[in-house]
Amino acid sequence: MYNLYIDDVIKYCGGKLLYGNKEQILGNICTDSRKINENDVYVAIVGEKFDGNDYYEDAVKRGASCCIISKIIDGISYDKCATILVDDTIECLQKLASYKRNLYNIPVIAVTGSVGKTSTKDIIYSVVSKKYKTCKTMGNYNNHLGVPLTILSLRDDEALVIEMGMNHLGEISLLSKIAKPSISVITNIGTAHIGNLGSRENILKAKMEILDGMIDNKIIINNDNDLLYKMGIDMDNKYDIYTYSIDNDSDYKAVNIRDSVFESKFDIDGIDKDVVVNVGGNAYIYNSLVAYIVGDMLGIDKDRIKEGISEFKLSSNRLEKKVNSNGVVIIDDTYNANYDSMRSSLELLGRVKDKRKIAIIGDMLELGNYTEELHKNIGDVVIDNKIDVLITVGEYSKYIVDRVIELGFSKDNIYSYDKEEEIDRSLLNKFDKEDIVLIKGSHGMNLINVVNRLMSI
Repeated sequence: MYNLYIDDVIKYCGGKLLYGNKEQILGNICTDSRKINENDVYVAIVGEKFDGNDYYEDAVKRGASCCIISKIIDGISYDKCATILVDDTIECLQKLASYKRNLYNIPVIAVTGSVGKTSTKDIIYSVVSKKYKTCKTMGNYNNHLGVPLTILSLRDDEALVIEMGMNHLGEISLLSKIAKPSISVITNIGTAHIGNLGSRENILKAKMEILDGMIDNKIIINNDNDLLYKMGIDMDNKYDIYTYSIDNDSDYKAVNIRDSVFESKFDIDGIDKDVVVNVGGNAYIYNSLVAYIVGDMLGIDKDRIKEGISEFKLSSNRLEKKVNSNGVVIIDDTYNANYDSMRSSLELLGRVKDKRKIAIIGDMLELGNYTEELHKNIGDVVIDNKIDVLITVGEYSKYIVDRVIELGFSKDNIYSYDKEEEIDRSLLNKFDKEDIVLIKGSHGMNLINVVNRLMSI
């Protein structure tokens, strides 16, 4: 385990020690004064609507052993615990994380993509931790604060699996230069954040920034994604590229797929048989292939790799199976939504043969000029997967309704609402054990409230 010291903040972050001993070891790093535990280090982040410097005294009262601040406030005495003044606390956090990363000679697996980052990260972790003590990004803590905080949480770990997200160009480049990946994974190039970036080609450019800080040339890409497939061909001589797929030829191709709504079993062509993941749908076959490749690259026994894949469990609100007192099967996929993940979830629902298929769909946000087009495209997916009842929530989801009606969907089986709280409880009461209900929309649509109401029936 490598300790960080106050002196490291002074040396590498341009800090000025206001009070304390520069030889003091830094404890757990925390940016929320309300969550400070005894001996934690409080880093006072300045945001658009708050200034962490204002909560210095609160952090001290809760037991902080050190505080890193960027502003001195009149009337506050800075001699209650070790205190370091820096120009910018966010920049300090990033520089300190970069320094700590340099101390560890361990595999660092970085994951990005338009959809599936968190679940891919989690299934890789499930495999890698079969052999190595492994640290991973918690939840979707994948931004300019979350990535540094994850790295700063390293203790006696032997591997790190880190998720990298973005909204704009330049963001992943920063994260990659801090984390310095030895293996980079790009799951897909879809339409998430296309409203900010303008095109899938720009999304690819943003995701490719994951290579900017790499200390090795190992890249894992989805060969069924059109843009990544072309990129793999163009960059084959520059990088050590590993490909995976279901449809196209690749290094690791899933074949003989046997799947249901809540489980998939498949073989890997010429490599292994009977890989089982306890989540249905192609998306999790892709995720499992990535984890298998990483396990192979790190020398993990094949049986242990498959064990790690089979033990993987989804985070809450991601294709989470729930059953209410009436026996209604609910697929809670309310964590978030973009076109690719919405299509994948509806295709999963479409595989159901013995129940009435009900889709409760909320708006997909942050699509910019593509909003109408992509919501209409979801209408096509609804038709293709023979959904029986469609319930939409939000302004943009009305484009889905328009499209399915155009394609002949019965108006008697469509219910459209502006907000989730308007969904008639009497409608939810009509669902029974013969029904399976998918609930999915962007996080801001608050469809988790519909899940909770349905579960309370």
